[in-house]
Amino acid sequence: MIKRRIALLVTLLIALGGCYFVYTFYRVFFFQNTAFTNDAAYVFIPSNATFEELRAELSPLLLSFEDFALAAQKKGYATRIRGGKYRLKKGANNNEIINTLRSGSLSVRVTFNNMERLENLAGRVAQQIEADSLSLLTQMRSSAFLQAHDFTPANALAMYIPNTYSFYWNTSPAEFQQRMWKEYQRFWGAERRAKAEALGLSPQEVICLAAIVQKETQQNSEKPVVAGVYLNRLKKRMRLQADPTVVFALKQQKNDFDLIIRRVLKKDLKIDSPYNTYKYRGLPPGPISMPDVSSIDAVLDATVHRYLYFVANPQQPGFHLFSKTLREHNRKARSYYRYLNQRKLYR
Repeated sequence: MIKRRIALLVTLLIALGGCYFVYTFYRVFFFQNTAFTNDAAYVFIPSNATFEELRAELSPLLLSFEDFALAAQKKGYATRIRGGKYRLKKGANNNEIINTLRSGSLSVRVTFNNMERLENLAGRVAQQIEADSLSLLTQMRSSAFLQAHDFTPANALAMYIPNTYSFYWNTSPAEFQQRMWKEYQRFWGAERRAKAEALGLSPQEVICLAAIVQKETQQNSEKPVVAGVYLNRLKKRMRLQADPTVVFALKQQKNDFDLIIRRVLKKDLKIDSPYNTYKYRGLPPGPISMPDVSSIDAVLDATVHRYLYFVANPQQPGFHLFSKTLREHNRKARSYYRYLNQRKLYR
């Protein structure tokens, strides 16, 4: 009788132990473990994250990080953490969460345009992916990469075509740069390259000129006309005499790219800089900004005309008056300068 009771007790304990094991297993793996009320929450896990870093990211989103940690250990995830951006669904259990963190890395949209320098571009991209601006800038300036792809430190910005791109959040600086090189090659397909060659310009030179065109006018209808003026000057070996290049040179000289210059003065035209197209013939050594695709195509499809000069139209702000002769241009320019003086725009 005693033996039977002992056997029954042991069996009961084993059964209870089994039930507890099953319950614990089910709770750890299959009970919902999200603490947020939205339909989903996003988590950003750094590359090469430690388990403690993972804890810091996930704890605010989970009901029990301890249960998650146990499940992660049993599934082998605790020692094989993957960086990236992930979307956790409301009500997900630990098994679903771990499966998501293993294979559900999401892409992010990276957008940039109108950057004036590589420094600005690196800062803008760093706001959208894991890599910091310094590591991105260092990679963008890599002499080995630039030499291998026929770029210089001065025209390196020309490789980055403004647009919105899809990247993984934990994309490395080298991966980002390599992707941008592929996008550059895709952009400069056979048709655009043929147009550039017909103008006697390389793709980098087209972008360099497009940057000047964009600084001169924001009107898409005018861009091909302005581009035609500068192409005419290049053909005649005239100096481009583009005010935006002088503005860039002044900012570079003062090391202040937040400087606001509303009017270029005669004394500014004497600044000794390769970007000063009043002093040096031809295109500057690199783009003075990142031009829009519309500006690049405006150069490639520039209007054929005989204009050599243009000046802002005081009667129609944002547009310009074009001239074929210097005499005609000077007359129109005097009218514009009177307009500036009347409004006391001396700088």
